[in-house]
Amino acid sequence: SGGMGFNSFLIPLALMFGIMYFMVIMPQQRQRKKTQAMLSALKTGDKIITGSGIYGTISGIDGEAVILKISSEPQVKIRIARAAIAQVEAQEDAK
Repeated sequence: SGGMGFNSFLIPLALMFGIMYFMVIMPQQRQRKKTQAMLSALKTGDKIITGSGIYGTISGIDGEAVILKISSEPQVKIRIARAAIAQVEAQEDAK
């Protein structure tokens, strides 16, 4: 009788863990892989948006830092962490 109570508790617990895995953990892993692929594919000339909303063009890459040109006249460049890049803007020729 004591073992039956434990089994009736263990099955719903395992089901809850399985549901949490498929609804939370797997999508987070996919998003992390997608972000890592985007960051590793960065190249000079890419138009990007930072996590804080700054738009710019990559003018150089220095390891884990990126030189970002945010204005042409007067020319303004800033150095940001590669991890601060939120997304790469779609290219016009990709339409």
